[in-house]
Amino acid sequence: MKYLGAIIFSIAIVLAAWFLGNAYVSRANPDGVISVTGSGSENFTSDLIVWEGQFSRVNSNLEQAYKELNQDKETVRQYLLDKGIKQENIVYNSVQTNEQRENQYQNGNYVGSIFKGYELVQSVKIESNDVELIEGVSREITELLNKGVQFNSTPPRYYYTKIADLKIEMISKATEDARLRAEKIAQNSGGELGDLKSANMGVFQITGQNSGEDYSWSGVYNTADKKKTASITMRLDYEID
Repeated sequence: MKYLGAIIFSIAIVLAAWFLGNAYVSRANPDGVISVTGSGSENFTSDLIVWEGQFSRVNSNLEQAYKELNQDKETVRQYLLDKGIKQENIVYNSVQTNEQRENQYQNGNYVGSIFKGYELVQSVKIESNDVELIEGVSREITELLNKGVQFNSTPPRYYYTKIADLKIEMISKATEDARLRAEKIAQNSGGELGDLKSANMGVFQITGQNSGEDYSWSGVYNTADKKKTASITMRLDYEID
């Protein structure tokens, strides 16, 4: 009897484990439900450009350095206005002041530093919807060298002001693509597509057209290219009747 009780207890444990495992599988893969992923993409051209640059002056006299920098600032401002850029699109940031010092050594050992002068740096940012105009100016900015201004700029960045509307359009396309896939699967299995149980949006990506950029799980937002491609995925779960 003792051995019989042990055998019965062991069988009960095995059966309980089987039922629990089978229930987990059933929940993980419910019958009569199909999951599909649809995608949508759209090419578009940026309608906002942001371009930044800076210029500087160095002088042992701080007051003189500010005077020279302000003269350069006026030269830059007038140059940009003459190129057709509007005053309201030009934004100057606060001046950065850096004290320049030169390290001194004796017999290869550092013994201190001496003051060489002040470096004043003025940065400027241009934001405009006239993308082609700013592109052209950014390529010609070295002309300021002839006016005595050493202007250093970064490549323009490109944005799209209607990104929210574009995202909604992409979701609609991806959802429709997923629904068509689900209908095809249902037909091939001899059933009919039932109610939508759930819908989950994937990562929204913006890449440069023909740029060969890699997609990322966290999303890609390209600002280097004027012409871009937006894409998104949607995962839908449907019942099958």
